Amino acid sequence: MSKEGETIDEEGSSEKMVTTEVTEKALFSSGIRIGSIAKTAYMKKFIAATRQSGLNIIDINKTLERIDVAAKMLSRSNLKNVIVYSRKPYAETPVQKFCELTGAVPVIKRFLPGTITNPLLEDYFEPELVIVSDPFYDKQAIEEASSMNIPVIAICNTDNSISGVDLIIPANNNGRKALAAVYWLLARSTLLATKMLQPNQPMKYSIDDFETKTEEETS
Repeated sequence: MSKEGETIDEEGSSEKMVTTEVTEKALFSSGIRIGSIAKTAYMKKFIAATRQSGLNIIDINKTLERIDVAAKMLSRSNLKNVIVYSRKPYAETPVQKFCELTGAVPVIKRFLPGTITNPLLEDYFEPELVIVSDPFYDKQAIEEASSMNIPVIAICNTDNSISGVDLIIPANNNGRKALAAVYWLLARSTLLATKMLQPNQPMKYSIDDFETKTEEETS
């Protein structure tokens, strides 16, 4: 991997296998490691390089390491008691596919206040764990989980605040291809950790299947 301060050449990425189905080059092409120009103090340690334009590049090794840690956390939980929430339109398909494969509960678009704090609500839920796609957009879920001492896993870009987050997965959480890649990798690692998938067994869906399509692509 490149050292801090070096410019990253996307075309120079290697063909090294990251999983049995995905090469490093294919993973890089998803934009999974593309951060923003801004960076928060805590997210600095996840940055591998900064381009001349000021764009921060996330260390893919740390992304993969944190995905494995998250999968181990999930494997110790009852996945039917795990909420995966996102307000981001590009996260809709990734969240749904992840939940279909793992059995977790998807919450899309709106997180009704009191969902995990008010037992009187019809849709009240007591999760063991909460996953969010962006701490900024999904702060309602983080605040409620934190108030109930429920662990939160969050996909965080370089400019995210991490207040209330227990485990950070550093990655591009803006691009639709990047979000598809993160959730695909997390689904695969979770299925392996729970032994619902064998190491050489292919996933039911590809990263492309996890991607939220535009109206033009679906018409």
